[in-house]
Amino acid sequence: MKEIALEFINIIESANHSAYIVGGFVRDFLMGKTSMDIDITTSATPKEMKKIFSSITLPKLMNAEDSYGSIRVNYKNVIFEVTTFREESEYLDNRHPSRVNYVSDLLTDLKRRDFTVNAICMDKNGVIIDPLNGQEDLAKKIIRTIGDSKKSFYDDALRILRAVRFSSVLNFELDNNILEAIKLHKDLLKKISYERKKIELDKIFASPKAKEGIELIKKLDLIQDLELDHIDRVKDYTDLVGIWAMLNSPSYHFNKHEREMIKKVNIVYNYDNTNPLILYKYGLYVNILAGINKGISKKSITIAYNNLSIKSKSEIAITATDICKYLNKEPASFLNEIFKCLEIEILTGNLQNTKKDILDYLDKNYKKINN
Repeated sequence: MKEIALEFINIIESANHSAYIVGGFVRDFLMGKTSMDIDITTSATPKEMKKIFSSITLPKLMNAEDSYGSIRVNYKNVIFEVTTFREESEYLDNRHPSRVNYVSDLLTDLKRRDFTVNAICMDKNGVIIDPLNGQEDLAKKIIRTIGDSKKSFYDDALRILRAVRFSSVLNFELDNNILEAIKLHKDLLKKISYERKKIELDKIFASPKAKEGIELIKKLDLIQDLELDHIDRVKDYTDLVGIWAMLNSPSYHFNKHEREMIKKVNIVYNYDNTNPLILYKYGLYVNILAGINKGISKKSITIAYNNLSIKSKSEIAITATDICKYLNKEPASFLNEIFKCLEIEILTGNLQNTKKDILDYLDKNYKKINN
């Protein structure tokens, strides 16, 4: 990945522009970690980037120039986020600058970024460029803003949540200036869109350090500002959907699958997750998500599920055709009622799942009634 990234910036350099790998990829490289996200900062504008790569057949431009001077380029199946050197004018909504201006030098661009550990660069030869001493903070395992923390978080309140993410995921401490700035400006998180907040929270919750992230959210008293009022229900930190289900925060937006799973988890949370009828109706995954957050072991839920007499209606040892023939009736809605009763009787152990036993059950409960 590094070799492809260096090749990419060399192409830009060969067109008489400066270009550097910057941010998380370089930070992770220095920490001995693998990263798939590669940010490039360059003196080339988006229009110039398109011109540089228009004659190369391998890359595919992913989007056109936008108002913030960024473009995405697919080069050798690697997505590069490319941003032109810039400085940002006054922030108007605690998130976005009112205007960005292209500049010609790297340092000016780096000074607008969030944290020192995210402002380390690598040049076309793989040499580390670190004018803001991010490597020193990496060695100290500390998250520090570039410039005044209070101003940084006032300008862009999402940086508060990013500070939480980097601190928890990297297992770094937040410096005292950041802690003071969070206390002062945490209420500004309410102004940030739920979509943007969820992206950051998803990264926290999906990481191996989800527990640490949630504990830090509590420690920093961000629960109300993030509208995560049910955070204490979270006991298991291994599943993203499971965490969101326990949080049950309706203001955040989810896709259709997430909504369905969250709804089901919250339903079965109020039931015995080893109950055969609940396991059968809602499935193993949903019951595990609810159960482990109530202190029920995954093993016990799994054993109960594996011991179910049937796991779907198709496993019942009789067909709709068999039932109609035995009762001498045409197919109709009564079949739904019969199959529901059969499911309950079989799952609760009152009826053996054999064709003979089921026919005997039909004889006693339906045939005489229908004759």
